[in-house]
Amino acid sequence: MKSYTDLEQSKKLAKILPPESADMKYPYFGDGQYGETARFGEPIEFSGGKGIPCWSLSALIELMGECRMERTPLDQTGEFTHSFIDNYFNIRTYEEYDIVDAAVEMILKLKEKDLI
Repeated sequence: MKSYTDLEQSKKLAKILPPESADMKYPYFGDGQYGETARFGEPIEFSGGKGIPCWSLSALIELMGECRMERTPLDQTGEFTHSFIDNYFNIRTYEEYDIVDAAVEMILKLKEKDLI
């Protein structure tokens, strides 16, 4: 299970969210190269502003506000589906297996509707 956004998700979110809402970053090493593992608690400025913001699950949940999470077993394998639901605006995400992926999808949907 992932605990923070992957590099591609981080790049998408960096285009729509303020960098200060991130609590992690992918460090920039130069020549277009970024670290494969995000670092926690180190501001983007430490990489000359070229690092890519990264969001932990906790930071994503904080950005979603009043959304609630549902976790439903798929079958006897022990795998789950994860959904985030915003009852006020009837928005729902659905992701098999990964809660961070479901959270990213909810952030993208909320932003699309100009709710964050």
